[in-house]
Amino acid sequence: MTTINKIKSPIQQELNEFEPYFKKSLQSDIPLLATILNYMYRTKGKQLRPIFVFLSAKLHGGTNEYSKLAACSVELLHTATLVHDDVVDESYERRGSFSVKALWKNKLAVLVGDYILARGLLLQLEHKKYNFLHLISRAVQDMAEGEILQMKKSRKLDIDDETYFEIIRKKTASLIATSMAIGAASATDNEEIVEKMYKIGQDAGIAFQIKDDIFDYQAKGILGKPTGNDIKEKKITLPLLYVLNNAKSSERKRVLRLIKRKNKNSEIVSELIQMVIDKRGLEYAETKMNEFKEKAIKGLKEFPDCEARESLIELMNYISTRKK
Repeated sequence: MTTINKIKSPIQQELNEFEPYFKKSLQSDIPLLATILNYMYRTKGKQLRPIFVFLSAKLHGGTNEYSKLAACSVELLHTATLVHDDVVDESYERRGSFSVKALWKNKLAVLVGDYILARGLLLQLEHKKYNFLHLISRAVQDMAEGEILQMKKSRKLDIDDETYFEIIRKKTASLIATSMAIGAASATDNEEIVEKMYKIGQDAGIAFQIKDDIFDYQAKGILGKPTGNDIKEKKITLPLLYVLNNAKSSERKRVLRLIKRKNKNSEIVSELIQMVIDKRGLEYAETKMNEFKEKAIKGLKEFPDCEARESLIELMNYISTRKK
């Protein structure tokens, strides 16, 4: 299986130069803010989105200083949304460490998220990259709309396939799509190519989110038990949606009633997880995930063969086979 290190190999130099650039963007003269930003930098993730940016730039003419700015803009937006997500989801953990919300409470977490978002927007303005600003602003709008739509549907539990895909297209896929588009925009002025990369990134992002939805029903951690967090948060994702769509009316009503009233009951959550497994909800979700992944790969193959294209194809395979 391809490792992330192999995928990164064509852009390793760019990623090495990106690190101090990104770290510098997460700085402040306010001591408390500086402490929080430093903590966030130390607990950062795999930074998949900058990898999308640099590979996309390399595919369309080569990386440059604007590619670094593009990668930083995307990663700042991603970081800001994670801080805000932890407040919305009341999450006390992020990447195996305490979340900003857990350590500094809601008010500071919201303000820090706002600060990081503003830093990214100001960077684009300072360099007069208005096309970057347009792409990032569209992503912010989409992500907010996706989150609000999901909250609304979690209250009423009236979700269908079309709404599910609209939620993940806006909430998750939009940022991966933006990463691909802004990478291309840093290397070419061809708007058709930029939009084409956006659509490829959108398909990849949908596959990425479906994989996350599958994780919630799979055994992991020390105890080897699925988390069932989506059920606990009354989020109906694709594995469960498939089961509901294929259940008898009485069974569907019973399941929805359990999610609405007993979604925190561990025995009920375990029962619902087992039902999804038994009724092949995970197999269906995996099939849909692979459809979107293959669509993204097909789009990439319309461009000339090169090292960056091969790494992007491997990245598509990686996001659908990753273990976390």
